[in-house]
Amino acid sequence: MATISHIGGVLTFDQAYETVLTYCRSTPAPPSRTVKLERALGRVLAETILADRDFPPFHRSTRDGYALRSADLATLPAMLRKTGQIKAGGKFTGTVSSGEAVEIMTGAAVPAGADAVVMVEYTAQKNGAAKVEVQVEVQRAVVAGENVVAAGAEARAGDKLLPKGMRLGPAQIAMAAAVGKATLKVSRKPRVAILATGDELVEVAETPGPHQIRNSNTYSLAAQVEACGGSPILMPIAPDEELKLAALIQAGLGSADLLLMSGGVSMGKFDLVEKVLTEMAAEFFFTGALIQPGKPVVFGQVLSNLAAQANFANQTDGSTPKRSKAARKRKTVFKQRLPTPFFGLPGNPVSVMTTFDLFVRPVIEALGGCVPSRLPAAKARLRTPVKAKTGLTRFLPAILHGDLKDPHVEAVPWQGSGDVLASSRANCYLVIPPDRDQIPADEMVTVLMR
Repeated sequence: MATISHIGGVLTFDQAYETVLTYCRSTPAPPSRTVKLERALGRVLAETILADRDFPPFHRSTRDGYALRSADLATLPAMLRKTGQIKAGGKFTGTVSSGEAVEIMTGAAVPAGADAVVMVEYTAQKNGAAKVEVQVEVQRAVVAGENVVAAGAEARAGDKLLPKGMRLGPAQIAMAAAVGKATLKVSRKPRVAILATGDELVEVAETPGPHQIRNSNTYSLAAQVEACGGSPILMPIAPDEELKLAALIQAGLGSADLLLMSGGVSMGKFDLVEKVLTEMAAEFFFTGALIQPGKPVVFGQVLSNLAAQANFANQTDGSTPKRSKAARKRKTVFKQRLPTPFFGLPGNPVSVMTTFDLFVRPVIEALGGCVPSRLPAAKARLRTPVKAKTGLTRFLPAILHGDLKDPHVEAVPWQGSGDVLASSRANCYLVIPPDRDQIPADEMVTVLMR
């Protein structure tokens, strides 16, 4: 494992974020499996994809027009004799000589002798003196290589095209198809156990009492886990009772590669998560970050999950995680004996989603074999002024408006980190540095995309 420079305590945002990235760099590669190409979207490559031949394998025309010798266009307009036609996938067996042109389509192989393609817009066909002869009048000059991609210009046979650890999007799927990869080796999705805590919570389908709320955190976290390539395991709500909480935490540690807990990490009398983890000999990398929302966030690992595995295997009190039908059929063999990481997230819904985006996402990516992506930040003009207290890096729910020429952002009015409605309206975070107490309208500010 890599050395974590900050152990325990409340860190600045930068310190906490770098602690997470340091942990990610030490994460071992997960198991892999082979999937069909059409099932690989969103998965993480567990192999390196090499070019099986030069790309392109021939000099390729990038335009519809005429393949010719650029030297023949020294005087304009130039009259050339049309000697053939070639389409994409077609073949021209002759050679283009001086004074000749071959009609060519986009994607076709440029014939021998030609060194450029002139676009059809700058040409006109005319009958020659012999009735069977067609001449091409060219009104614009081209230089050698114009509108032609040379063979091997994109890649040479054996070149690395897609690295191991890359998440597969549509462009990567296209590249894999281009080199004949009907199947791909991909990393196993990391299993992420999700445990919401608190006596105030009831399940979504239940009617809450006067002082209760429905459990939204489990479902928002499950959606975020799936969106970044993980496989969520939904656990029952944990009560504010130490023994039952400990049993569920052990079950989560034993069933997953990462445990996410929401609630129970603040300073209240019934905030028991840190106490229970301490009794399990957990190692805490940090127990808070100087951010808003989400200051009480906790990150660490349990040094051995053997006891947790045994506990999970023998649960009979109905507190085992809910698992898919396929997972219940599959016999699970616990081979990994490495520490199991965990996050204790605050209980308020906005805090949960924000701390996931800031800290949890890169860990899930690393556990899935992916090189963690940096936070997707951009700049935009602030539409309305904002005020804040100094000391915390703030990530406020915001809406990015405008277009490519004039992006601007404004904070969403909210009632604090329990205001899930404000979060649902936002499409980004407005980032306020810890040393700023106000930012005027029209200033360029940092936004973090969601």
